[in-house]
Amino acid sequence: MGSKRNSYSPEFKAKIALQAIKGEQSINEIASAHGVHPNQILIWKKELVEGADGIFDRKRGKKPKNDMNDTDNLLRQIGQLQIEIEWLKKKGF
Repeated sequence: MGSKRNSYSPEFKAKIALQAIKGEQSINEIASAHGVHPNQILIWKKELVEGADGIFDRKRGKKPKNDMNDTDNLLRQIGQLQIEIEWLKKKGF
C-alpha cells in the first residue's frame, strides 16, 4: 500500500515558512511541532523568499482591465453599427 500525501493550505505553508525565516526555532523544532518533514519546510521557505518580490509588484486597488480586450470589443461594436447603418440606408430609413 502507498502512503497518502498530505495537502496543506497556502495559509499553513506561509505560516510555517515565516516561522522558519524568523529563526526563533530550528527547522527540526518547527517540523516536530507541526508534523511536517524538515525538507518540506525548507522548500516552503525557499518558495516564500523567491516569491516575496512579487508581492510588491502588484498595485493597490482595483486591477486594471485588459485594455486590448476593451479596444477589440469597441472596434467590433463600431463595425456592427456601420453594417446596421448601411442596411438601414438600403431600406430607406
